[in-house]
Amino acid sequence: MEMNNSVVNEFILLGLTNSWELEIFFFVVFFLAYTLILAGNFLIILMVTLDSHLHSTPMYFLLANLSLFDMSLSTVTVPKMIIDFFRERKTISLWGCMTQMFLAHLFGGSEMTLLIVMAVDRYVAICKPLHYTTIMNRRILVGSVLLSWIVGFVHTMSQMAFMVNLPFCGPNVIDDVFCDLPLVLKLACTDTYILEMLVIADSGLLSLISFILLLVSYTIILVTVWHRSASGLSKALSTLAAHITVVTLLFGPVILIYAWPVGSYTLDKFLSVFYSVITPFLNPIIYSLRNQEMKAAMIRLRSRHINSKTIF
Repeated sequence: MEMNNSVVNEFILLGLTNSWELEIFFFVVFFLAYTLILAGNFLIILMVTLDSHLHSTPMYFLLANLSLFDMSLSTVTVPKMIIDFFRERKTISLWGCMTQMFLAHLFGGSEMTLLIVMAVDRYVAICKPLHYTTIMNRRILVGSVLLSWIVGFVHTMSQMAFMVNLPFCGPNVIDDVFCDLPLVLKLACTDTYILEMLVIADSGLLSLISFILLLVSYTIILVTVWHRSASGLSKALSTLAAHITVVTLLFGPVILIYAWPVGSYTLDKFLSVFYSVITPFLNPIIYSLRNQEMKAAMIRLRSRHINSKTIF
C-alpha cells in the first residue's frame, strides 16, 4: 500500500529521559533485563523441547509457546530502546514505526489468546483430571497455538490496514519509548476519530473482555475445587496464583493504555515499559523457573550431560 499524501519520513521518539546519567542507568537496566528475558524464556523453550516428560505435558507445551511470544514481543521494542539511550536524536523511520506496531499487536494479540487457552488447560487439569490427556490432546494443542497466531494476525491487520494509508504531514514527535497506535494516530493529518474508536474497540475492549473472561474462568475453577474438596482449594490457589499474576501484569497496562487512556505521557511510558519489558521478564520466573517439574527437568538434563561427558 502506498502513502502518496505522506511527507513525513521518520518519527522522533522522546524516550524516557533527557538526562545523560539516567540514560546510562536505564541502558544498564534494560540491557540486563533483555538479556534475562532472552535467557529465561529460551531456557524454558529448550527444556520443554529436550525433556520428554515436559514435551508431552500440555501445560508445558503451552508455556513454551508463551515464552516464544514473550521473547518476540520484547525483541520488537527493547533493542531499539537500548540503542536509543546512546542517541541524542532518537528517530525511527515511518515504515519502521508501522512494522513495530504491526509486530507488537501481532504478538500481543496472540499472547492474549494463548493465555485464554492456558486457562482452559488449567480448568480441565483441575476440574476434569481423569480426562485431561484425552481432552488436551496434541491435535487440540497445536490447533490452539495456531488459533492464537491467527487471532493475533487478524487483530493487528484490522488496525494496521487503516494505519498505513494515513497521511502524516505535520508534527512527528512521539512522547514515548516506541511507536504505539494511540500516539501515532494523533499525528495524522486527518480526522482519526473513527480510527481511535476502532482502536478502543479492538485493542481496548478485546483486552478488557479477555481479562474479565480469564478472571471468571479462574473463579469457576476455584469454586468447583472448593465444592469438591476444601483441602484441594489451597493447592488450586497456589497453581492459579501464577496465572492470575501474569494475566494482571499483562492486561492491566494494556487496558489502561487502550480502553481508558489516562492522558499522562509519563504514565503511558511506564505502562509501555511494563508490558514490553517487565511482564516478559517475570513470566519465566512466575510460571516455570520456580516450578518443581521444571527444576527436576533441569537436573535430569544436567545429569545426562555429565554422563555423556564421562562416557567420552
